[in-house]
Amino acid sequence: MNEWERLSRQTQGIKQRYPKGTKVRLGCMDGEKGMPPGLLGTVSFVDDIGQIHVNWENGRSLALNTEVDSFQVVSRPKKERGEPSR
Repeated sequence: MNEWERLSRQTQGIKQRYPKGTKVRLGCMDGEKGMPPGLLGTVSFVDDIGQIHVNWENGRSLALNTEVDSFQVVSRPKKERGEPSR
């Protein structure tokens, strides 16, 4: 497996673990002022490099970098009827 394939698989895993609507709680966001620990947000999407884009309760829209930032999942969206399991 080459590096591109490895990163592509890693990104697909992130997209499956953090679907749109997932609620997260911030632990620490490196280099961003005004983003306190405990801040809640909702995942809007995961981009093709694996950054988790979040709409935060303080009105900001910033992406989480899974390699640098810390956060935890508060809740996941309910699956639609007939939607495959992840």
